[in-house]
Amino acid sequence: MTTVVALPRIIQGGMGVAVSNWKLARAVSLVGQLGVISGTVLDTVLVRRLQDGDIGGDMRRGIRHFPVDGVADEVLKRYFLPEGRRPDQPYKLIPMYKQRVSVARQQLTMLANFVEVYLAKEGHSGPVGINLLTKVQMPNMASLYGAMLAGVDYVLMGAGIPREFPGVLDALAEHRAATIRFDVDGLAAGESEVLSFEPLEHGVTDLTPLTRPRFLPIISANSLATTLARKANGRVDGFIVEGPTAGGHNAPPRGEPRYNERGEPVYGERDNVDLTKLRDLGLPFWIAGGAGTPQRLRDALAAGATGVQVGTLFAYCEESGFTPELKREVLEHAARGEVIVITDPRASPTGYPFKVVRWGTDGEDQPPRQRLCDLGYLREAFRRPDGRIDYRCSAEPVEDYVRKGGALAETEGRRCLCNTLLANVGLPQLRANGETELPLLTSGDDLETISTFLAGRTSYTAADVIRYLLGE
Repeated sequence: MTTVVALPRIIQGGMGVAVSNWKLARAVSLVGQLGVISGTVLDTVLVRRLQDGDIGGDMRRGIRHFPVDGVADEVLKRYFLPEGRRPDQPYKLIPMYKQRVSVARQQLTMLANFVEVYLAKEGHSGPVGINLLTKVQMPNMASLYGAMLAGVDYVLMGAGIPREFPGVLDALAEHRAATIRFDVDGLAAGESEVLSFEPLEHGVTDLTPLTRPRFLPIISANSLATTLARKANGRVDGFIVEGPTAGGHNAPPRGEPRYNERGEPVYGERDNVDLTKLRDLGLPFWIAGGAGTPQRLRDALAAGATGVQVGTLFAYCEESGFTPELKREVLEHAARGEVIVITDPRASPTGYPFKVVRWGTDGEDQPPRQRLCDLGYLREAFRRPDGRIDYRCSAEPVEDYVRKGGALAETEGRRCLCNTLLANVGLPQLRANGETELPLLTSGDDLETISTFLAGRTSYTAADVIRYLLGE
């Protein structure tokens, strides 16, 4: 007999770097909806939490359940500081990802994703998902395997076309090797490169097949939904339909680029998803972007959607990863109508438009950040003249990027999202000059009207959001 699993009406967005952390995902799942962790940069998040002393012991509790002998001890030996870092001590870095990395480097990525999912699922039977960026190719397969070892129930992927990942999930569920095409700039016609992941290299002793999670790609066009539903290399279980009002990375507008007076890309009719055509594919879908009200949930259900995905309201609840100080400051300004959400076409090194929050005098008096690329998650691969593969990021030092063949114009306005997003959640790097990395906040357009939801409150919980959306 096939067990019918009820689909969630509300999916909590997988936001930022550790904004959608295990505490938030667990809180949402405990009240019967789909909690989602962000898998982006989790290996760096884990080792920084350990270097800060792992207050409460949550990371160590999760680490001890990782089913690969020796990994827990080695990671704790290398990164755990029982008393935390000294005030003048920067975080120890981990090696940047490349096309081929060591088994130990992959295991650190596996471990980080395992721990976050394990903690999110601990002590209850509710579903938990993980959100990954297709564009951040190199860690994704190790991230997925680690999450699947912890029993992750859903995989959400956007920022690209995740056509190969249904097949990856099929392979990893059976502990088989998986391969995806590797995007490398400058390849000759007919030439290709791949990224590979071999589960059997990692010493998992229990090779009982894993539960294959449901796969929900994040789409912004009917054509992409049709392609994924009909031509992906494995099963697609539904879609997140994300509009340009959602936080983080947005899909670029279709057609000739146009910009408004604030320099934001202008979206038009071509950027709307035809929900009637989407329904014809016969798969469940959830509406995202500006969906954080009871009326939007009702509208989505009336249009044939299974429900909505909501990010911004959850991003500022008590359980999210934003620092308490940042949440308090932004909500205070938002309650007075003093926040602006800008769709910045230049901020992200990925080239995708990226939502940036401004409030008060935020950013006006800050000195420009000294360009430095020491995390490298958003680097792009390129073929050097000597045939070797190298890596560059349009937010790294300009002279380095240009020396590697990048166009000078691509560096203009770029921000180091890797470092600034870690600062949002209280894990900023300390630099040699004594300064720490500053935050760069991203949210959906809903932040500008969050005062309606707040109704005079200065804080709230994930459960409060669920009750509000369901009209309870």
